[in-house]
Amino acid sequence: MKHLVVANWKMNPNSLVGAKRLFNSVKTRVRGLKGVNVVICPPFVYLSELSGLTLGAQNCFWKDKGAFTGEMSAKMLKDLSCKYVIVGHSERRRYLKETCRMANEKIRAVLSNGLIPILCIDNIGQVRRGLKGFSKKEIKKVIVAYEPIFAIGTGKACSIEKAKKINLAIRKILGEKTVVLYGGSVNPENAKAFIEKAQFQGLLIGSASLDAKKFNQIVKSLN
Repeated sequence: MKHLVVANWKMNPNSLVGAKRLFNSVKTRVRGLKGVNVVICPPFVYLSELSGLTLGAQNCFWKDKGAFTGEMSAKMLKDLSCKYVIVGHSERRRYLKETCRMANEKIRAVLSNGLIPILCIDNIGQVRRGLKGFSKKEIKKVIVAYEPIFAIGTGKACSIEKAKKINLAIRKILGEKTVVLYGGSVNPENAKAFIEKAQFQGLLIGSASLDAKKFNQIVKSLN
């Protein structure tokens, strides 16, 4: 099984020129690597301008159309050749007061449009609430990303022991074949340990994904 490495650019870079430069630099560096699937999740406004790597979105709305100013539907994202959608990121929970119920509805919309949701969680309760009401068949299509809040953007990654414990707990609830990613202060020095020792199937990378050299080092360490 190939490892999955997802780059979450968040609200960066601040220009299309910068986005294309970063994207092309990453594309050149990861070309030819066979053991890793790389997904780039840029800001919405850049999605239509980037091609050559698998694309994902940082969020979506739970309806396919309607009077929802400022939102973007999973149907629109599919039209832009997105394959993955990040749902329930802690920054949206914190700043925009998004709830597990909202994440649940977004996952349903993502799945109904044939895309793959990446459910971000900080604790086991968010797994249960985020996937409440879904069938086993639907749950098998969901990727879960464990991102402890204390590790996001702080430079202090979760310990391998704790991360592994959460990883195994998630798969005990959802099934052993569930794809679980780790995210939170991932860097070239610790990336491999989260795969080999904590037994994650991939990584969700924030700040390090904005540095093509660092990101490439992480991807190569997993190849």
